[in-house]
Amino acid sequence: MKRIEVLGSGCRNCGATAKQIEEAASKLGIEIALEKVEDFARIAAAGVLATPAVVIDGKLVHSGGVPSRDKIERWLQE
Repeated sequence: MKRIEVLGSGCRNCGATAKQIEEAASKLGIEIALEKVEDFARIAAAGVLATPAVVIDGKLVHSGGVPSRDKIERWLQE
């Protein structure tokens, strides 16, 4: 199971990112634990300067803008 965090203020792009991750995981049959992180202290501690950001299993893989579905699927399959 992959542990995924979507870091951001709770804006529309953050919600879209989380939804795309959930949909991609479902499509691929991959089990995930998804957490939306809106605590600015945690976001800053992760070194994020632009949101939404995505952290998978403790590693920052994306920040700034909604990632493409292809990118998300590649992350999930790694």
